Order: sequence, then C-alpha cells, then structure tokens
Amino acid sequence: MSGPFREVGFKRVGFVSTRIAGTDGVSLEIEKWAAVLERNGYECFYFAGLCDRPAEKSLVVEEAYFGHPSIEATSAGCFGRHHRSPEVTQSIEKIKNHLKAKLYLFIKQFDIDLIVAENALAIPMNIPLGLALTQFIAETCLPTIAHHHDFYWERERFLVNSAKDYLTCAFPPNLHNMCHVVINSVASAQLSYRQGISNTLIPNVYDYALPPAPPDDYASDLREKIGLGENDVLVLQPTRVVPRKLIERSIEIVSLMNLENPVLVISHASGDEGDHYYRRILEYAEHWGVEVRAIEHLIGARRGKGPNGEKQYSIGDVYQCADLVTYPSGYEGFGNAFLETLYYRKPIVVNRYSIYIVDIEPKGFQVITIDGFASREAVRDIREVLENDKLRERLGQENYELARQHYSYEVLERDLLNLLYQLSQQICT
Repeated sequence: MSGPFREVGFKRVGFVSTRIAGTDGVSLEIEKWAAVLERNGYECFYFAGLCDRPAEKSLVVEEAYFGHPSIEATSAGCFGRHHRSPEVTQSIEKIKNHLKAKLYLFIKQFDIDLIVAENALAIPMNIPLGLALTQFIAETCLPTIAHHHDFYWERERFLVNSAKDYLTCAFPPNLHNMCHVVINSVASAQLSYRQGISNTLIPNVYDYALPPAPPDDYASDLREKIGLGENDVLVLQPTRVVPRKLIERSIEIVSLMNLENPVLVISHASGDEGDHYYRRILEYAEHWGVEVRAIEHLIGARRGKGPNGEKQYSIGDVYQCADLVTYPSGYEGFGNAFLETLYYRKPIVVNRYSIYIVDIEPKGFQVITIDGFASREAVRDIREVLENDKLRERLGQENYELARQHYSYEVLERDLLNLLYQLSQQICT
C-alpha cells in the first residue's frame, strides 16, 4: 500500500468476522459479496476465528471466534448483569490488544486496502474483536464497510449488560472513513435514530441468474436416510434450532396436515444458543404426534465425505428433495431461507415477521402466510399447492422471476460498486 489506501480504487478486500465458515447467514453473505467483488476484479482475503476459506488467503486467530473459551468468559462477565469486574475488563483489554496486533499483521501480510467488517461491529458476540477493529480503523484510516446483519438492541440477551461503554464505542462505531450497510429498512431507521449514523440498505441476495442444476441421482437416497418413503411429504425447516425460529408452528402445521408419516426435517443445529430449545421442540413434537429429524450431520458446505467418512449432501440437495418449506420465524434480520426456497422454486409457509411485512411482502411474492399461529386455512392452501402440479410450478416460476428482479447478485453488484465509489470520495488523507 502507498499511504492508507492504493490511489483511489480498492482492489484487495479483507473480510473480518468472528466466524467465516459453514452455512450461517453471515458466512453465506460473505461468500456472495466475495463472488460479486471477485468477478469485478477484486481480490478477497479473510480474517476470522473460525474459517473455511482458502488457507493461502486467510488469517485465522482463535480468539476472534465467539466460541473461544476466553471470549465466552468475557461475554458471561458482561451480559445478564449490571456489574463488570476489573478482571473481566483486564481480560477484554488484553485480548483486544492481541487481536489488534493480528489485524495489523493481516493488513500487512495480504496488502489489504479495504476492510469489510461482517457483523463484528453490530452484535457483540466478541467484544474484544469489536474494540480491536474500532481502534485499528481509527488508527489506520483504512477504508471500511461495516456490514451489519443484526444489532445488540434487537436481541433480548444483550439488553441487560455491564458493557454499555463498549457497546457505545464499537457496536457500531461512527468513523469518518467508514460506510455502514444494513440488510433491512427497520435496521436502517433504528441505526439512524439511535446512533445518528447514515447508512445504505443492501438486502441479502441469491444468484438467480444461475438457476439450480436439475436434480440428479446423488441425493436419491436422502429421503431414505431421513426415514421417509417415496410417497411421504418432506417438510423442511431450513433454519437453526433457536427460539426466535418458532419451530413450534412448523410442528403444528405438520400435525394439522394429517400425514401418514408426520415428520419435520430440520437442516441446522442449535448453534450458539445452547440445546435447551431443541429439547423443548422434541417434547412439543411428541405431544403433537410429529417426529423431528435433525439432519445437520448429513449436510456439508458441498457434496462429499464428512469427518467420519459418511456421505454428505449440500443444502441444495435438501431443498431439491423437499416438498414444502416451513419458515415460521418470529424475527429475522432478512430471511436467507426465504430466498433459497424461491431459488429452488419450492412452496413455502411464512410467518409474517416484521421485516417480511415491511421489506419483502410488498414485492408481491405468492406464498402461504400465517400470522403467529398455525391455521387450518394455511393447511388448506398447502394441500391445494401440493396437489396441483401446474399451480405449484407456476407459482415457483413467478416467485423466482420476482426474486431475480429484487434480490439477485446483479442488484448487489450495482449497490456495492456504487458504495465503493462513495467511500473512495470520503476516505482519510
């Protein structure tokens, strides 16, 4: 680099996040942004605590991962309480300095001239990383895009805390050489209102210009592994098992469908919020006469062999096999599973969560909706779609075309390249 950035353009982009691995929403969006940047001549590199990107383009620092024991300890000392001990503060400072030194190494090692901070400056899963990023950006004036997926004020578990000083400082910071991106209009308004920070709305996207390949024989045995017969209905819940997903509604829907083999297939594990809710779901499903089949152990980032040599399927394989997708979330930052379902042209039941009502529903998608509870009217609509091949195909195609118009890579490309130009006009000198 010459100075804080290479002339006017940015060509070497460094993504920074606590985790860049697997199929969580943030990791998926990083992959999409990188694809759009790379096809426009940019090179992308990765800094994270857990990372599955090419090793030659990545710097992995264990303490950047929110699941690292030292980070979990600092989080426990900051949230759910109003008092923070001096020892927790000292630990945060020590880890912050370590991470900041590694960020300097990352920039030097890969000659980075633009940082994209992926949710690391929005939700305080790793307070030391947020502080390290904030200080690093302030010290270097390195041009930065802060890509925010969800904020701390949107999650109940962060509302009671002893870290208001840290949250005000770094989640998010308001620095001159930084552009802020949010994924929905509610977050945009709240960021402006709460923090006085102007921002750009770029929704989550999918590559609708490249339709999915037709189903092949690779996943022909998946239904059998799940325990479904050829004529059984595969109802897919393509989310993590966390309370805000309201999986109880999916269980009720499956029960009301009166299937011969009432099974709900869940694609993802519990994630970072423990397994208490999963145990609750199993008990609830037993009460409603529904069997829950969790298949996260069968799914990989791509087809191949798992850690124990077992056959693994892509999430696309699972969607291709599904007959119906349930998406009853009470809250979503946007809705990746919604976009994925439209991509594979599958019928979907959506709970009208706030972001869906404000940002997605006005686009005119033809889906089955519920308002917080499973209804017999929704089940009637499900049956109509499942039993009418022509109707199902027509709705799938119309929804696909509408999604391509509003949520394609081309939409991201237009908005992101424009944002890069804007950022080049306001950078530090």
